[in-house]
Amino acid sequence: MDRSARVLLIEDDPGVAEVVSFHLEQASFSVTVAPSLEQAWALLEGAQLVVLDWMLPDGSGLDVLRTLRDNADDHRLPVLMLTARASEMDRVTGLEAGADDYLVKPFSAAELVARVRALLRRVRPRQHIVLGELLIDVDEARAVLGGTAVPLTRREFELLAFLAAHSGRVYTRSELLDRVWGKDFLGTERTVDQHIAQLRSRLASLVIETVRGRGYRLVRGDDGG
Repeated sequence: MDRSARVLLIEDDPGVAEVVSFHLEQASFSVTVAPSLEQAWALLEGAQLVVLDWMLPDGSGLDVLRTLRDNADDHRLPVLMLTARASEMDRVTGLEAGADDYLVKPFSAAELVARVRALLRRVRPRQHIVLGELLIDVDEARAVLGGTAVPLTRREFELLAFLAAHSGRVYTRSELLDRVWGKDFLGTERTVDQHIAQLRSRLASLVIETVRGRGYRLVRGDDGG
C-alpha cells in the first residue's frame, strides 16, 4: 500500500533477514534487504528507516551510523540496530554512534514491529484522513466513525485507507488487487467485491460507488447523490 514505509534491512544472515522481512511485510512495511555495506549504500536512497546489523562481512554497522549522522541530508533517518551484541557497553556504543533504538537477537516479532512504528512516528507527522464523520488513523490502522471505533480486518482497513487517500478516483478490481493485496496475491477479483460489501455495511456515512464497467470509487456520503 501507499502508506507502507520503506525499510532498508542491512543484515547478512539470510535466515534472520527472511524472518525480519516477513514480519515487517506482514505489518505492511516495504522491505529491501542489503547483505553487505557495499549493497546498503547503493540501496539507501529512498529508505525511510534502517534496521541495521552490527557485524557485516565487509565492515561494521557502526560505520553506517557514523556516516549517516555526519551527512546533513540523512541525520534524521531513523536507525534501529538489530544485533546479537547484548552487553550494556555494546548498547551504549551503538546508541552513542547514532542508533535511535537497539534490539538484541533473538527478538520478539511483535516488539520489532512496535519499535519500527515508534521510530517512524517520531520523524513524521501522524497520518490522518478525515471524510465527514470518519477518521482514518493510518499509523494505528484504525477507523473511527462518529467517535466510535469501526471493527475492520487488516485488509478491510487497507482497502478503505487506499480508497480514502484517492477519494473520487475510480479503480478497477484488478488495480485494487495489485495496490492493496499485492501483485503476488493468488485470489480472484471476487475478493474485492466481498471486502467492498463489508465496508459498505459498516460505513453508512460514506458511499463506495460501483462505476459500471470500470470499478469502484469512494465519495463522501453527501456527494453520493
